[in-house]
Parts: sequence; C-alpha cells; structure tokens
Amino acid sequence: MTKRIAVVLFNLGGPDNPEAIQPFLFNLFNDPAIIQMPSPLRWLLARFISARRAPVAKEIYKHLGGKSPLLDLTQDQATALENVLTDLGEVKCFIAMRYWHPMVMEAAERVRNFVPDEIVLLPLYPQFSTTTTGSSLKEWARAASVVGLSSQEKAICCYPDEPGWISAQVDLIKISLEDMNPGSKTRILFSAHGLPKKIIDGGDPYQYQVEKTVDAIVGQLGPDVDWVICYQSRVGRLEWIGPSTEDELERASKDDMQILVVPIAFVSEHSETLVELDIEYRELAEDLGISAYHRVPAVGTHEEFIAGLAQLIRKTLAQQKPICSGALSGKRICDPMFSKCVLNS
Repeated sequence: MTKRIAVVLFNLGGPDNPEAIQPFLFNLFNDPAIIQMPSPLRWLLARFISARRAPVAKEIYKHLGGKSPLLDLTQDQATALENVLTDLGEVKCFIAMRYWHPMVMEAAERVRNFVPDEIVLLPLYPQFSTTTTGSSLKEWARAASVVGLSSQEKAICCYPDEPGWISAQVDLIKISLEDMNPGSKTRILFSAHGLPKKIIDGGDPYQYQVEKTVDAIVGQLGPDVDWVICYQSRVGRLEWIGPSTEDELERASKDDMQILVVPIAFVSEHSETLVELDIEYRELAEDLGISAYHRVPAVGTHEEFIAGLAQLIRKTLAQQKPICSGALSGKRICDPMFSKCVLNS
C-alpha cells in the first residue's frame, strides 16, 4: 500500500491585496512571540502599531503590485519538493503561513483531509528563532489539536549549515561575484532580519545560527573574501542586534568598497529583499557614493537547496525526535546557553 506523507512548509506569509496589509500586520504584532506582553495589552498595541504602519507598508507593497509574492514562490518550492520525493510514496506539500492565508489552521484542516500516514513539519527558516520557527510550531500544535490530527508527526528544528542550503548560496554568490568590477575591492554583506537584543539575551539561538550559516559559506568561498554579517529591518526603540546593514553600508563607503548583499536568512523573495534591499538600501548606497551595489537572489527553487530539503525530509522520517541539520542523532548543535532551542526540552 502506498504511504501518504504530508510535508508542511511554514513561512511568514504576506498580504495578497492592499486591503489585507493592515490585518496582516495586526496578526504579526499580536503574536506573543513578537510582542511579549499579556494578551489584552498586546492586542491593543497590535491594533495601534498595525494602523500606524499600514500606510507605510502600502507604499512598500506598491512596488510589488500591491501584494506579497511569497505564497506563489512557496508554492513553487512545494511543487519542486513533491517532484523529487515521489519515491517515498504519495507526498503532498501543504503551505502554512503564520500571519496570512493559507494560515496554520487552514493547513492543518487540509492535512487532516489528506489522511496522511506521516507528517513532516518543515519551517522555511534555516535558522531557528522563537519568533519564527518556534512561533509556527506552537501554532501548529494548537491547530493540529483543534482539528483532531492524529497522524505520526516529526519536525525539523533548523538547518543553518545543511549542505544543500550552503551549496545553493555559494553557487549564487559566485555567479554574482562575476558581475562585480574586478578593479575594485568587494565586500560581501550577509544581511539577515534583525531581532531585539533582549530576545537573543533570553536564549534565542538565531544569531548564533546565522553565524554558523555564514561560516559554512565563507569556508567554501575562500580565505581572501572580505565579508561581514549585518542585520536589517530594525523597528521600534528597543536595542537590536547589530551591526545594522545601514551602518555597514556607511563603513563600506568609507573603505571604498563595492558591495554584494546576500539575504542570508530568507529562502524566498519578498518585501525585505525586493524593496528593502533592492530599492531602499540601493538608494542609500548610491547616496553614500558606493561604486557598485549588487544583490544575490534568494535560493528559491535552486536545485541544490531543494535537494537539501528533500534530504532533510528523508532523514526526518527515519528519526523519532525533532532534528536539526548536523544533529541527526537528536543532539543539540547550539551551545547550552541558548535555552530557547526546541531541542532543549
């Protein structure tokens, strides 16, 4: 009998029309993993922030035709994965977005109706954070309980240095380096989404895992590469992890460097790559007099990346516990100081 396997792909989600922008933002800021305060206060603050930020966000999404491309791009990844996993049986990928449709509850209902023998939970966040993977897996547990899912379930925690993910990044970086001016010095900015410093200080392994990803990439690029890790998308008054991408652009200008930006924590194009990196930071680079500014595309459906995810799925099906790449025995890859790691329990 053919085995039925459901693979649930988790991602942030994005508005699918201009009217969805404010409710999308509300869902984001009403997540207790994002704003850590009691529910009534968090709800009120989420209402206030989403109303205040919606006009700015609408201007951002105008550059993208009024909607996020993330769902379509995630569907492409889902199809690519299904195509390379046909030997496992009847494999179907389901998309579960955290803050807009198809949301986690919708995905759980569709998985239940598929009646799978096994379920693999695959966050499309290579580096674990309580604000991304942690939030999605908690919401999945709630939704699965509500809809009555009883199939055997296994989760992938993280894969910051999974070989396919790293190979795809290295390939795309090398292609982009060919477009740089050979007569000028190049600095690679590995730009990741930022987090408030208090989240990292509270035991979140995200920054540590971003560094593991970059270490693995740089190890394949060679010793002569000039590079730095930086963080984008800072909002609010809290202290955020750094250095910021803006500060590193300014430093590169002073050092007379041309720039190659790598979105190191995103596997698909969305507003933070297509607008923040491609438009806003490019304009800043021009204002700073940087001679060349290039951006490496997100891995998307790169053959090596899809093959790496498929390998993770295969290995996960053979495990009994949540896994992270490089720790397929169920052991931690993070320092014990990162108490928020899902494998800490």
